[in-house]
Amino acid sequence: MDLVQIVEQAVTGLGYELVDIERSPGARLLRIYIDIDRGVNVDDCAVISNHLQHVFEVENVDYDRLEISSPGLDRPLKKQADFERYAGQEVQLRVRIPVGNQRNFAGVLEGVRGDAVVVRTEKGEFAFPLEQVEKARLVPKF
Repeated sequence: MDLVQIVEQAVTGLGYELVDIERSPGARLLRIYIDIDRGVNVDDCAVISNHLQHVFEVENVDYDRLEISSPGLDRPLKKQADFERYAGQEVQLRVRIPVGNQRNFAGVLEGVRGDAVVVRTEKGEFAFPLEQVEKARLVPKF
């Protein structure tokens, strides 16, 4: 089982959503982003941290430091379910292959149609195949 599967199984088993995993070079630092409908607090991070330490010991996952965090207001969007869930919100998106010499787009996420992420920008509506989306984040409103 790979690290993502191990963490996702452990986190979802406790009722949380795995948003992302960041590993430093050499995997010495593991930073894990979790979410839950009511929002993540410090106690949630402690619960996940304690649980994962035990899981990592059993699964022989080698690391020096473990950090558990909320994804924040500028939450990354990774999975198709993320793009569906946050339809109607403002996003910043970067694609792997330029579209009209442009790789960065900002606008309102319209959701997913077929296997494409649809974003409405000032220049019109764009559909990007999900596998071509390199990076996407929500744009927080204050």
